[in-house]
Amino acid sequence: MEALLPFVVQLIAGAIGGNAASAALKQHSINVVARTIAGAIGGVGGGMLLSMVGGEAAIAGLIADGIGGLIGGGILSTLAGLVMARAHR
Repeated sequence: MEALLPFVVQLIAGAIGGNAASAALKQHSINVVARTIAGAIGGVGGGMLLSMVGGEAAIAGLIADGIGGLIGGGILSTLAGLVMARAHR
């Protein structure tokens, strides 16, 4: 069970980060479900990248997972919105 906790934190933080980034940029090209899924996937990727780079040494484990998830989710959701907006032109 302890092995799943960082994964769940990354998923949730990524979903929050993806929706927050899309709301801040006022992207309407993808719906809420797609933003949430893209954010969750980006959150897992961002959390993994941050832990590989060594961010976990400076910050406590779950906090690093959350920060990586927020950033990764925001980035991937933004990229997905840009791709979808360009496809609709």
